[in-house]
Order: sequence, then structure tokens, then C-alpha cells
Amino acid sequence: MSQQLMGQSVTPFLREHIPGIYAPIGKPDLPSMTALKTKDPNSKFCYRHRPDSKCRRAADETKMGLIQSELETLPAGDRAAITNVWSLFSAAPAKHRELMLQGIITQCCFPQLSTVSREVHEQLKIDFLTALPTELSLKILCYLDCASLCKAAQVSRRWNQLSGDDVVWHRMCEQHIGRKCEKCQWGLPRLEKKRLKEWKIQRQADAGTQRALTVIGHHPSVAGAMASAMKRTASSLEDCKSEAAKRQCVSAVGTADKGSTATQKFRPWKDLYRERFQVGSNWRYGRCTIKTFGGQHTNGITALQFDDNILATGSYDSDIKLWDIERGEVIRTLRGHTMGIRALQFDDRMLVSASLDNKVKIWNWRTGVCINTLNHQGGVITVHMDGDLLASGSMDRSIKIFNFKTQQSYSLRGHTDWVNHVRIDAASRTLLSASDDCTVKLWDLDTKVCIKTFEGHVGQVQQVLPLPDDYEFQDETTNDAASVSSHRSGTPSGSSSSSQTEIDEERAAYGPIFQNDPDRPLPPRYMLTGSLDATMRLWDTATGKSPRTFFGHVEGIWGLAADSLRYVTSANDATVKVWDARTGKCERTFTGHAGPVTCVGLSDSRMASGGEDGEVRLYSFEGEPSEVEEFGTPA
Repeated sequence: MSQQLMGQSVTPFLREHIPGIYAPIGKPDLPSMTALKTKDPNSKFCYRHRPDSKCRRAADETKMGLIQSELETLPAGDRAAITNVWSLFSAAPAKHRELMLQGIITQCCFPQLSTVSREVHEQLKIDFLTALPTELSLKILCYLDCASLCKAAQVSRRWNQLSGDDVVWHRMCEQHIGRKCEKCQWGLPRLEKKRLKEWKIQRQADAGTQRALTVIGHHPSVAGAMASAMKRTASSLEDCKSEAAKRQCVSAVGTADKGSTATQKFRPWKDLYRERFQVGSNWRYGRCTIKTFGGQHTNGITALQFDDNILATGSYDSDIKLWDIERGEVIRTLRGHTMGIRALQFDDRMLVSASLDNKVKIWNWRTGVCINTLNHQGGVITVHMDGDLLASGSMDRSIKIFNFKTQQSYSLRGHTDWVNHVRIDAASRTLLSASDDCTVKLWDLDTKVCIKTFEGHVGQVQQVLPLPDDYEFQDETTNDAASVSSHRSGTPSGSSSSSQTEIDEERAAYGPIFQNDPDRPLPPRYMLTGSLDATMRLWDTATGKSPRTFFGHVEGIWGLAADSLRYVTSANDATVKVWDARTGKCERTFTGHAGPVTCVGLSDSRMASGGEDGEVRLYSFEGEPSEVEEFGTPA
């Protein structure tokens, strides 16, 4: 075709359609533009070629360079012809393009069709996160796991921005921190209580500052007095928290000018998840630092508890010692018992201790003063306080309940041998007790009667521990490894009628006390027990059955601690074992004590064990891999 004929056929087509394709807002006098005004401007284009579409992307530099180099090898006439074909196709409306493509494809041979298929495959790759609204993109990313999110962050700047958004990582924290994810079965420790306290203190300080600034704004006359008071408050807070500010979850940012209010700089959820992930990974692989506390007690350690920077230990030498964890030094010794200490517990208010001298003592542990003394007819082996109630178990086979508010006490009797361990559940007003008579009993504190007795251990039961309502475990009796939970947290599955039936049946399982009072909270659905028969058992308190028994220790279990992610046991075989809460498998065994390990303590990132060798070993699982060392033997 001559150049003149080409111009006569191509030029009118381009003149007609190019303005509508490349400049939809230009040349309003053209017929095509007049027709365009009467219809939806987006209906003419597909999502890739719409002028306002986010799918329109920059040209592929490599591909365009290859086309250019190939084009330059052809004669001038061929280049003009090919360029005219591209121009016609580029200017053609959607229906014309489809017709052109159909005609071209029908003429292609198999090698050419392969080329078309390859090119189409590459072109169909659309950056959907860029095309979709941000809200939908974030919703999609919330379904990814941690590894997939990290890979998504490497795709492009846009993907990096979206995959690092607080909305996505807040969802990740909800799924994993403090519980096992239902999909990936990976769980992360919660924040330490110390950090939560720092966060609350910071929030209160910020709220006070905000109120003060509001008062100043409404009453300028008090600005001077308020300013000086605020300076003193800020100075005292800074002194109290200078060391803790390095690790707190929320920090305050200074005011930019006198008129601006204090603003808060929130820590990104991704950073929080990263830190918790590191702690969880250290737990899994036994990476930790170990600090040993010893040389102060003259006999074996029988009880311990740690919180923040305080470690409390009790011993057969009848002393209670309070340690500064950071310095590793004894800061106070509580003396008053005349025989060995068997149990202790402390909080911000007080410390309670149980001794073989038949006494329970209540201490102000900050001053070392004994506040009160309670008596049993035999040596006291266990104590537990929850809210206003204090329970103690004794060699005299009884359990005593003391109310701090009313100063009244009463006894529960039913065990036929020593009561080794008690646990109060203040919400349901019930108590669990473990005894040398190889049984565990569930008591109602309102009526003072035993609701259930659990039998199954063949040795003396030393420990009993209720589990949280969100606890779930893997059912060994099913082939699909389904999860079993208490169904007391979250949205019940199934219809409302069937759910109500299940609730009614569960209440009936605990007897008429709970069946006749539908508003009363139920006792913990699951509990753990440790026994001198060298086993730990999981119990369903509603059915009275034990769905799982944990084997691994070769001698009797003395100590037991648990949270929603793991269990820790200590035994007469001088070992400490860490168990996966969901699967029930032993993850790691720790050694180091030169004798039986009598007690253990557990927090989100630390674990402590005390033994008859008079030492306490504190394991800290915080820190980067280069800062910690691998201990223990994996199962």
C-alpha cells in the first residue's frame, strides 16, 4: 500500500479515535467527544486502560528496549507499516481491539501462539494492592502469616508500606500474643507485667498533664502555679522511669511550644510483634541467659515467686529472702517462722508464707513486719490468695479460708491425708485442692461443700493448677488432630439454641449449685495436676475425666507452673521440663540442679527453678540470638 493510500485510510481513523483515547477531556467539538459526554467515561475502558485506573503502570524498560532494538533492524518501510498497525490498535475503541485481536490470533501458528501466551501471562500480573482501596488491601494482608508478610514487604515500596501498617500487625498480635494461633499453631508471650505497669503510669501521667493544660487554658491566672507543679511532677516521673523508659510500650513526646499539648508516640505493633516473636523463638530453641541465686539459704529451697525485679524464696532453714534480681543480692530477710517454709505468695500489698510450724504469716514485705498470724493444727504446706480470700492447706487434712475484709475464717474438710496444694478461683467462688490421698477436690466456697472429686493418679498429688478459659488442646482421640476448647471465650459456634443447650448441660455437670444460678460464673473448665507418680494430668472439670496424661519425668513431680502457651514441671529427678500446652509434647529438658527440683516459677519471658541444693536458677529468654546461649536438651 502506498504512503498516500495509507494516509487516506489511517489518518481519518486516528483523527477520529485518538482524542477519545489519549485526551478524553480535549477537543469537545469532535463527534466522538460529543458522544463521550453522554455516557459514563469509565464504561469505554477496561480497568487497565481507564485514564484514572491505578493499574496503569510504568513501561517495562527492558521490554521497550528490546522492541526498539528489533525495530531498528528492519527497513524503513517495514518500520512504518508496523508502527501504523500499532497506532491503529492503540487508537481503536474496545470493540475494535477485540475484533483486531481475534483476526490476528486466528492467523497465528503454534510458535506464535506460544509467544502470545507467554506475553499474556506476564501482562496479566496486576498489582492488585495498588489497584484496590487501601482498606481492602489491608484486609487481604491481615490473612497472611508473619513469613508471608515479610516477603510481601520486599515486593515494592507500596507493598512495604501496606504490609508494615499498624492495622495488619495489630491483627497479627491479636492472633498470636498470649495464645496459639488456630491456623499456624504459633503463639507468642504476652508483655511482662512490669511493662504494663509502666504503660499505665505513663497513661495516667499524660492524662494528668492534659487536664492541667486544659485548666490553664480556661483559667490563665493559675498558669504560673500549674506550670511549676507540672515541672515538679514531670521531674519526679522522669527520675522514677529513666531506666524503664528504654523499654516502655508507650512514651510521651515533649511539647513543641508553650501552647501545644503533650502528644503520645505509640510504639508500632510490628515492633512489638518482632520483640515478642524473638522471645517466643528463644523459648522454642532454648536460647536464654541463666542467673544463679545461692549461698544465702542454709538448706534447700522449697518455694519461690518472682515479679518484676523481686525474687522471693523460702527454705527449710525457716527464712524468707527477698532478692534484687538485677543485682543478685538479698535486700531483705523475713524471720519469724520456727520451722521450714513450704509455700509463699506475694503481691503489691503483702506476702503470705506457710510453714511446718503450723502457722501462716502475713507480712508487709517492704518493711519486713509481720502483720498477722493464722494457725492450723498441723504443718501448713500450701497457701494461695486471690482478691480478699486466703486459702491454706495443712497436714491436719483441712483447708482454711480467711477473708481479709471480714477477718473471718472457716474450714473445709474431706481429704483423708495431707493437703498439698490449693487454688482459689474468686470469679466462680470455688477452690481446687490436691492431697496425698491421690485425689483432687473441687469445693464451693458459698456452701462449703465438695462439688466433685477427681481420681486417677496413683501417687500423692502435689500440684493443682486451673487453666484459663481460652485454653485449648489437641484431641489425641481424633485422626484430624482437632482442637478442643472450653468455648467460654469468643463467639460460640452453631445456632443459638444448640449453644444454649451446651451451656445448660455444662452447668448441670457441676450440680444444682450452678444449675440453679445461671448468672454465676462456672469453675475453670480444665486443670492440670502433678503427682509423685511422675505424671502430669489434664482434667476436664465438667466431666471429671482426664483426656491427657503427660509422661517424661522418671521420678515424682514437685513443681508445676503454666500459662496459655506452655507448662513447666520440676521433679525429683533433678530436671525441669517445658511442655507445649496444645500438643502436650515435651519441648525441652533443662538440668543444672544438684538434687531434686522442688519448685518452679513462670512468666512470659522468664522461668525460675529452686532445688534442694539451695540454689535458684533464673532463665531469661529475652535478647537477640547473639546475646543468648542455647541450653537444655530438645525432646
